[in-house]
Amino acid sequence: QVQLVESGGGLVQAGDSLRLSCAGRTFVGGTMGWFRQAPGKEREFVVGITWTGTTTYTDSVKGRFTISRDNGKNTVFLQMNSLKPEDTAVYYCAADKRLFSTRILTTAGGYDYWGQGTQVTVSS
Repeated sequence: QVQLVESGGGLVQAGDSLRLSCAGRTFVGGTMGWFRQAPGKEREFVVGITWTGTTTYTDSVKGRFTISRDNGKNTVFLQMNSLKPEDTAVYYCAADKRLFSTRILTTAGGYDYWGQGTQVTVSS
């Protein structure tokens, strides 16, 4: 069982930046991703990264968000720049149990482990 712990959320103004972190308490060898869920909406894929660093972003965050991972520390980061009010959501870290997979799944059902979520609020 992989336990994931997110941190770094908060309240910011439009145009500001935030950096989210997600640390695995044990080895995380699969694809990792970030999802978000706004009130009244379904959880949506934001970005994913494979063990070797291949990434996939949803269109709405391309050019503003950057994902990275430190395999030695079982940690993935999400740098969010030029934040918009529509980025407001609870952000969840997720991990695929398939070790060293080259796939980046964009549906929540493709991930096996989840963090507790961290709130990101962007005011206009």
